[in-house]
Amino acid sequence: MYVAAKGGEKAIRNAHALLAKRRRGNENLPSIGLDQIAAQLTLAVDRVMAEGSLYDVELAALAVKQARGDLIEAIFLIRAFRTTLPRFGSAQPLDTARMLVRRRVSATYKDLPGGQLLGPTFDYTHRLLDTSLGSSEIRSTESSSGVAEGAASSVARSDAEIMPRVTDLLGQEGLIEASPADDGGEPFDITRAPVSFPVDRATRLQALARGDEGYLLALGYSTQRGYARSHPFVGEIRFGDVEVMFEAPELGFEVKLGTVQVTECQMVNQFKGSAEVPPQFTRGYGLVFGQCERKAMSMALVERALRWQELGEEPGAPAQDEEFVLSHCDNVQATGFVEHLKLPHYVDFQAELDLVRRMRSEHETEMKEAAE
Repeated sequence: MYVAAKGGEKAIRNAHALLAKRRRGNENLPSIGLDQIAAQLTLAVDRVMAEGSLYDVELAALAVKQARGDLIEAIFLIRAFRTTLPRFGSAQPLDTARMLVRRRVSATYKDLPGGQLLGPTFDYTHRLLDTSLGSSEIRSTESSSGVAEGAASSVARSDAEIMPRVTDLLGQEGLIEASPADDGGEPFDITRAPVSFPVDRATRLQALARGDEGYLLALGYSTQRGYARSHPFVGEIRFGDVEVMFEAPELGFEVKLGTVQVTECQMVNQFKGSAEVPPQFTRGYGLVFGQCERKAMSMALVERALRWQELGEEPGAPAQDEEFVLSHCDNVQATGFVEHLKLPHYVDFQAELDLVRRMRSEHETEMKEAAE
């Protein structure tokens, strides 16, 4: 039970004023601009858009600034803003095969049609602090001059037609399960109706796509340590720009609304087969806004683990428990439930306090009687 605290309104106003002051910081320093956040803290902005389920770079940058860099708080702000927006329709499924690829790597095939493209990545850095970044001077590098970015775009545009997915190459030999067919129906919307279990694949992927990165990372890690007997390979990770198409009923044809940057991960897992299905590889899939490779990979690992029943595998690992995984992956819900413990629980605690005192009194009486 919650109770009102006297003087609370004034205290809250003062707390808000202090929060604004702390957010601004030293007033002798220039205030950080949204353009700086959007351009220089791109991975933070991408995560806020992905887990906030709203693709808007400027709003995500604003949320990061307002939240003082607390990304879960920023995600909460974006989610709250998202609820105020009208919905006029659903876009067509993204065609990632036509992606303007900025990064594309595979751990399964060295030589791929269209080649591999490292793009912007931390994979081969030495993880040593670069003290030169503390200088206000802007260093002129090949990438900052736009050469690398331009090369990525030109490769993507010229080789788009010869960049098949690794899973397509395996599919040509019948070595991997077929991609699930689109039944043409409207997918269940987890933002508009409560989820009931068990869920279909579209619902599962929705929940994982906006799930907490750290949570999914831990579950994905667990599948590699024996808790789900998973032996995955990264078939392909691709990051780039994809067109968003919308079919307006009054027009009768598709129109382009714009482009979004997404990361797609196709995991390839071994499958021993069954009485009906020969041994083959199976799929795990991840797709998120922005360049969020760790999230996309974790999502693909967990999504594959959750498919144990349809593949006739034995359950038993935490990552295979659909209700547990999907009910606890949302960081906004988790934050609200955990942080509500900071609210006044005076009445509840007084009841608990009286109960413990009474139990102690009864215990002491019993001990005295036993001693006599």
